[in-house]
Amino acid sequence: MAPTVRIPWITVLVPVVWGTTYAVTSELLPPGRPLLAATLRALPAGLALVAVTRTLPRGRWWWRSAVLGSLNFTVFFSMLFTAAYRLPGGVAATVGAVQPLLVMTLAVVALDERLVPGKVVAGLLGLVGVGLLVLDGDAGLDGVGVVAALIGAASMATGSILVQRWGRPTNGLAFAGWQLTAGGILLTPIALVGEGLPASLSVQNVAGYTYLATVGGALAYVIWFRGIAVIGAQRATFLSLLSPVVATIVGVFLGDGLSVRQFVGGAVVITSVSLVQVVRTSTKLPADDTPSVHPRAAPSAVPVLTRSTP
Repeated sequence: MAPTVRIPWITVLVPVVWGTTYAVTSELLPPGRPLLAATLRALPAGLALVAVTRTLPRGRWWWRSAVLGSLNFTVFFSMLFTAAYRLPGGVAATVGAVQPLLVMTLAVVALDERLVPGKVVAGLLGLVGVGLLVLDGDAGLDGVGVVAALIGAASMATGSILVQRWGRPTNGLAFAGWQLTAGGILLTPIALVGEGLPASLSVQNVAGYTYLATVGGALAYVIWFRGIAVIGAQRATFLSLLSPVVATIVGVFLGDGLSVRQFVGGAVVITSVSLVQVVRTSTKLPADDTPSVHPRAAPSAVPVLTRSTP
């Protein structure tokens, strides 16, 4: 019982970390290289986790890991950084705030969950709150950036739903490592062709990429996928609305002001996140992904050192 109580609060740390992404991107990373940022956030972290756990997917988890890696990292990261480079942080965050509503809609289809009115209200409150928090009258709109933010939100929403539907066949470190590696591998040729490698990297650039790969990549997603497994995709996704709150606080420390409108928006976001945590939802997971149903089934993961060679 104790781990179940702790996990939601641990999961809150993830949007806190994600809330620093825009500041790190604008302050530390080289300009105009969203695909490189996405690749370096995913691939090194994934390879490190696979090396530490010495565990590879097996059977259907090869293609499942590729699908999850594509949704949660290849598409989401590339769209996230494209939006971050092309849009003011407030616009990108507001567009991304539709993700909880997308997750609720997908959960009805994929998880047989009911569309609970209380959660719909919470989702709309969250969207309004984020808008109040981060939008201003001078915010510019870039069509490519807005579309990228929407695609990113839809991709992450779909990936989160599939994580809950398929379950987790191994420990959290390996599970996150498989997805990060798959997503990073798919991103690498896209980044090389689309952007190429920079002529040089400054110490600040290296520090920014390192932070995103370790804290914002490996650590954050190990906790995130664990949170989805325990509290469900809907509750976990609502926690992501806290990222703009953190981003605003970071902006204050960097010299930005804090208006009454922003304060009210932050309060509305916190209300939205709190409301959805107390609304109950019944979730049905597919029987073939429950380990106790098929106790004699072949393991879904195999240690690297014990894999048989063909």
